[in-house]
Formats: sequence, structure tokens, C-alpha cells
Amino acid sequence: MNGNQSIAVVGATGAVGREMLDILAAEGVEAGRVKAFASPRSAGQRLPYGPGDLAVEAFGGESLEGIDIALFSAGSAISKQFGRAAAARGTVIIDNSSAFRMDADVPLVVPEINAEALDGVASQRGAVIANPNCSTIITLMAATPIHRMLGVKRMVVSTYQAVSGAGAAAMEELRRQAQQVLDGEKPVCKVFDQPCAFNVFSHNTTIGEDGYNVEETKMVKETHKIWGDASVRVTATCIRVPVFRAHCASINLTLAQPVDNLDAVRETIGAFAGVRVVDDRAANRFPTPLEASGKDDVLVGRLRLDPSQIDSQGRCWGLNLFASGDQLRKGAALNAVQIADVLGERVGV
Repeated sequence: MNGNQSIAVVGATGAVGREMLDILAAEGVEAGRVKAFASPRSAGQRLPYGPGDLAVEAFGGESLEGIDIALFSAGSAISKQFGRAAAARGTVIIDNSSAFRMDADVPLVVPEINAEALDGVASQRGAVIANPNCSTIITLMAATPIHRMLGVKRMVVSTYQAVSGAGAAAMEELRRQAQQVLDGEKPVCKVFDQPCAFNVFSHNTTIGEDGYNVEETKMVKETHKIWGDASVRVTATCIRVPVFRAHCASINLTLAQPVDNLDAVRETIGAFAGVRVVDDRAANRFPTPLEASGKDDVLVGRLRLDPSQIDSQGRCWGLNLFASGDQLRKGAALNAVQIADVLGERVGV
């Protein structure tokens, strides 16, 4: 982003919206260039911004007039209602919902992985760009350097997703339920339909006729679009765990080339922008959500050869690894701001 653009955060009072404001302030974007929008009931509220604060304004159809870049994090319904119309009037929309991700004309972007997808955005006027799903971002940040080095033919992912993925209200529900359980009370469920404290359950999205929930289906479709390769076989199991923030993913890969040197693979992962290797076998130190929370990097470790994929000649065609990343930052807010930064570099937005 250059120093003249006006920027709006739509859904500014939510968990992701607040992170967007924090990241913009940390990047040195002056408060006078930033608008914070939310529902009418939040209008007048003041949100921290750098050393000062911003007044929240009610969001409506005309709110984005004259705004150069709008970071949307108010849900699919709001994005669908206002996103394309605002883009048609000249605002670059970077949307964190699932509203546009699979639209053929909308780039789905993780800047470290496929920034070239933004080359098709010819100017700052009238663009819609989609932020991928949080679990997809974190998984692909770990898997992409291996994909580039050895080629991935098949990926099996099991996620352990923090309640932050369901927003600030879900995080408060976990706090409240944990206290209720410790006090010997029955936990009260409002955000989720079953207790999240001291519990693990299938991701709280609709289950399709094929038995897969929406989160799992997103992982498959979004991976194909981001990597630009629908031939990679992907399957996922997505689970909620009683963690406040930072998702984890256990990843099993089948490779196009055998692994000759595991240390070389580890070095390749560590050299990938936005990734930090945490893989200390001697100390049993590997990625955790506590260490990933509040951090920009995705942590990757537990790198192992898969003995079930060793052929008769002793060559290993598979790897196991484990990743953790902050859902609110790289999984959402940070990725959106990075997209805006890349646009500024590539097309002058």
C-alpha cells in the first residue's frame, strides 16, 4: 500500500477486524486514512488504533464511496450484498469470507504462494480478491515448499481448529464454559451446539451428503485453486478443539519424487517466507498453538519419513509433518493486509 490510499475495515469490531486494525497500525498506516465499519449497533464505539483510537461507523451501501481498499470480515452475507457493487464503483475488495473464493474471476491468494494470481488485477479500480480459508492457508504454508521441491501427488490433512475461527463470541464461550465445568456446572452452549470446553468435535459446518463438512470441502477446492493443479488428491478431516486461537494441522504427503535427504527438506521449509521450523526432536519441541498465537509465521515441525510409503528399493515417497498458525493473523487478517501490500507493489494500489 502506498501512503495515499484510504482503507476501510468492514466488520471492524469482530476478532479478525480488530486484528486487521492492529496490523495496519503496526505497518504505520495513519489513522486518518482508515475507516472502521460495523453494524449499526456498534456505531460510536471506539477501537484502539496505534497510540490512539478510531470511531466505529455504521456500514451501509454508500460507506465505501471514495475508499481505495476495503478489507471485508463481516461474513458472507455482507460480502455478497455489498462487495461486487463497491468494486464496480472503484474500490478494491479483499474479502475474508467464502463468498467469492471459488468464483472463476476472483483471485484466491496467499501472497507467499501465488502472488502471481494478482497480475490479472489490471488496476486499483474495481477488483474483488478473496482470502482463502484459515485452515487452507496454514496447511499450504507448510506443504507448498515441499510441493515445489518434490511435488505433492496426494495430501491427507487432519486439522485441530481453535474456537477463534468462529469469532470473538466463540472465544468467550470457551472461557465461560471452562469456568462452568470447573465449578461443577453444566456448560451453556450458544455459539456451538455442543460444549467446546474440554471437548473435541467435528467442525461446526454443515455435513454434506458425502459425509464431509464444509470446512473439509473448502480444503480440497481451495488447494486446487491456489496451487493451480486439480490433479493433486486431497482429503481432510476438520475438528474443533478447546484452544482459544491458532489452528494446527497434521499433514501426510505422497510425493512425486522420493525423499533423498530429510535435512534438505527441512532447510527448504525453513527458507520459505512466512514459515518457521520448530523441529527439536531431542527436546520434544514442536509447533504448538500457544507458541503460534499472536505470531505472523506458521510453525512447522514433526518432519518424518512415512514408513508406509517406502518401496521395495528402499525409497521413501511420503512425509509426515505438523503445522500451527494463528488463525486470526496469517489465517485471516494478516493475509488480507499482505494481499493489499502486494497489490501496491504490483499494480500501484
